[in-house]
Amino acid sequence: MPDTAFDPFASAAVITMARQGRTPRPLDLPAALRPRDATQAYAVQDIVVRERGEIAGWKVGAASPQALPTRAALTRDSVVVAQTVQAVHLSSAGFAVMGVEAELVYELGADLPARSTPYSAAEVLAAVTSVRAAIEVCDTRFAAWGLQGEWSRLADQACHGALVVGTGVADVAAVQPLAQAVSLSVNGMVAVQHATWGNAAGDPLRLLVWLANEGARSLGGLRAGQWVTTGSCTGTVLVAPGAVVVAEFPGLGRTEVHLV
Repeated sequence: MPDTAFDPFASAAVITMARQGRTPRPLDLPAALRPRDATQAYAVQDIVVRERGEIAGWKVGAASPQALPTRAALTRDSVVVAQTVQAVHLSSAGFAVMGVEAELVYELGADLPARSTPYSAAEVLAAVTSVRAAIEVCDTRFAAWGLQGEWSRLADQACHGALVVGTGVADVAAVQPLAQAVSLSVNGMVAVQHATWGNAAGDPLRLLVWLANEGARSLGGLRAGQWVTTGSCTGTVLVAPGAVVVAEFPGLGRTEVHLV
């Protein structure tokens, strides 16, 4: 009788080789290598991440305030932290597509390792040292955007391309995400604007607590110096090479990216 057990290493190899340009990008993973649930998708993602390099951050989001969150670990090669208020220039050469999103990012100043007793919201918030504006550039290792099943996309680092972290505030307790305005501009024109929180997941603190207690466990938990981006506040706007993208969170911070 043939062995039909799922092989996350073989699945991860397809994604890794496509990212490295060693094989053509597939439309989806081969049928036998497609994850069938979140557990299998995370097993693949963890292998992809470990092969790719040091973890510098995480993305976490949810479809609604009640929905179970999902996460992806982000490696050092895809996270850029602006050292000044000046724009970050990011090469567009390595992207198959570029979907930009305005997001809030939380900087961790203390480790939150996996433990048996769940972290409280207060403990998680106490580990945060700043809240920043950011732009995530979404991408895919597949041959087309958005045509794969949800578990294939989750295995592929949840469509992560790059994270650019901009300015923000150190007074973490004063940040009120649900009342926070946001805008995303492309080439000087406002593409998306919300007077208050535009993130479908609701309160990002719920996402941070889930990540600390469950989401990051298989990769050793959260570490000081990592960045956690908490989902799109603007939806995804597809842009072309040469685009100038600005994310504004009035009263909190700003990020500007030139996709050269």
